[in-house]
Amino acid sequence: MGLFNIKRTEVKTIGRGKVISVINQKGGVGKTTVAFNVCHALAKKGKRVLAIDCDPQMNFGALFGTIDGEYNIFHLLINSVRELKAMHQPVMLSSVVQTIGEIDVIPSGQELSGFELTVAGITAPRQLVLKKFIEKYELQSMYDYIIIDSPPTLGLVMVNILSASGGILVPFKPDDFSQIGLKHLHEVIENIEEMGVTQTPEVIKYIPNLVEGRRKQDMMHLDAIKSEIEKEFSQDKVSDVFYNRAYFAKSQSAKKSIFDYRAKEFHDVQESFLSLATSIEEWADGQEK
Repeated sequence: MGLFNIKRTEVKTIGRGKVISVINQKGGVGKTTVAFNVCHALAKKGKRVLAIDCDPQMNFGALFGTIDGEYNIFHLLINSVRELKAMHQPVMLSSVVQTIGEIDVIPSGQELSGFELTVAGITAPRQLVLKKFIEKYELQSMYDYIIIDSPPTLGLVMVNILSASGGILVPFKPDDFSQIGLKHLHEVIENIEEMGVTQTPEVIKYIPNLVEGRRKQDMMHLDAIKSEIEKEFSQDKVSDVFYNRAYFAKSQSAKKSIFDYRAKEFHDVQESFLSLATSIEEWADGQEK
C-alpha cells in the first residue's frame, strides 16, 4: 500500500452537514491558524459553521476569543457516554457553545488531556465517543460544516477525531519531518479502516503552509511531497501554497481572520482561502452523489 493510498468505507451519516478535521501530529505547521481561517472562509460563503477545539492547548478557541467557562468539549463528551453517568455534569450544549461573529465555537480545556484515562474502562467503543456526541446532538443537521482542530499527537483524542470525520485537511511544512509525519498519520487512518466500525476519512486537501519561497530547500521538499501525492491520486489534492508572510503573524496576534483586513497585502491569501473553501464545497457535493 502506498504512502498516501487510503481505502474508504462508505456509511450512512446523520444529517447532511460535513465533519472536517484539520490535522497534523507535527507541531509548528500552522494547523490552528489554517483551521481558523477555513472557518471564516466558509462562513463568508454563507455556510453555517461550528468550530470544535479538541486540543487541550486551547489555541483554536483562543483565536476566536472564547471566554473561559466552567465547562467545555471534555464535559460534553463525557456526558454523552452512559457508562460514565457518575461523572456527568449539569451542563447543556447551548451553555457551552459560544457564538463569535458568524461562527459557533465549542471551546476546549485542559481536562481533555485526561480523556484517554477517563474513558479507559468503558465497554463502548472508545474511538467513537466524539462521533456519538455529534450524532446525539444532531449537529450535522444544525450546521453545514463542523471544523475540528486537533492536538499535535496521535493518541485517543486524535483517533476519535479521525473516526468522526468525513474529510480531513492536512497542513504541512515542506521538510523531511513532514514526509515522515504524513506516513505515520496515514498508518493511523489505515488502522481505523481496518477496525471496520466507522468510515475512513478522505483527505480533501494537503495544504503547504508557512513555506519559505526564497529557500531552495523548502521548494525542493515541496516538489518531492507533491510528486508523491500525485502518484497516489488521480485528482489534484494539493492546495495553493501559503507562504510564510508577516500578515499571518499580524492577524494571529490580533485574533482576527485574514478576512478582517482590507489591505492589499491580504488579497492573495484571502483568495487562496476562498479557493480552499470552494474545494471543500466541491468535495461535500461529491459526498451527496
